[in-house]
Amino acid sequence: MPSYKLTYFKHWGRAGVLRLLFAAGGIEFEDVRIERDQWPELKPKTPMGQIPILEVDGTIICQTKAIGRFIAKEAGLAGKTPLEAAQADMIVDGLSDLQVKIVDFFIEKDAKKKQEKIKEFAEKTFPVFLDTYEKLASSSGHFVGDALTWADVDFFSLMFFLKDHLPNDPLKGYVNLSKVRDNVTSNPGIAAWMEKETSH
Repeated sequence: MPSYKLTYFKHWGRAGVLRLLFAAGGIEFEDVRIERDQWPELKPKTPMGQIPILEVDGTIICQTKAIGRFIAKEAGLAGKTPLEAAQADMIVDGLSDLQVKIVDFFIEKDAKKKQEKIKEFAEKTFPVFLDTYEKLASSSGHFVGDALTWADVDFFSLMFFLKDHLPNDPLKGYVNLSKVRDNVTSNPGIAAWMEKETSH
């Protein structure tokens, strides 16, 4: 069994989905959470000057989606066939497009502009995205096939992150997407992880 060491900041951010994928697969890993003031010293030692990074038996990889895809394969959540894997990638890449828009309001320093950007996102960008993804999810609550994949987990992770930044439950009225969320949270490994994560 390889040894895994995941390094990121203490908050959910980009590593939330990676921790969940390890949990879903029942894969043990070292969960290193650094403080902001530790980052300048670590940065030059990373492959591309960014985190999260995953060390696998001494080899370091970066880029959240690359790490996620790797863990998903190890956990059996990457899709059962090459076509299913491509479908999962499609969902995940679409989520990346949304994340770019989220980062835009998240890093806005001006409080008034930030609220304006959040309002525009919540009223215009986000509903269009949710309408699209509601159609992409099946009535059984999966984006790919009839089993949990990392596409479902990545979607849940982003919604969990967003819930603190939006005025109400974003999935209200979205039947298929609500089922995706339920399928993810009912995975035993993820359920145990989330209980631990939200209890402190």
